[in-house]
Amino acid sequence: MLRHMAHYGIHFLVPILIAFWFFKGNRLQIALILLAGILIDVDHLLADPLFDPNRCSIGFHPLHSYWAILVYCILPFFRPTRIIGLALIIHIIADIMDCLLM
Repeated sequence: MLRHMAHYGIHFLVPILIAFWFFKGNRLQIALILLAGILIDVDHLLADPLFDPNRCSIGFHPLHSYWAILVYCILPFFRPTRIIGLALIIHIIADIMDCLLM
């Protein structure tokens, strides 16, 4: 239960809290972009089986690979990709937390 609450809390609550706490001018727009970070889960469609509750996404799915994570960590250093990079890093943190609580 804690695992799922932490995982989905980070996926959905943390982006909203960050948007509303740090981005006063564009709260809704930033919140939607940060929530869109979950779109990298599209790579789960390549897995067989499609869903395995005991599988760690990190290092397994292409968009959750260590190389992809390295790119996500570089994105916030550039103004045009700052928010997208933050969204992807939040997503990866949620998935890391899920793996740690398995």
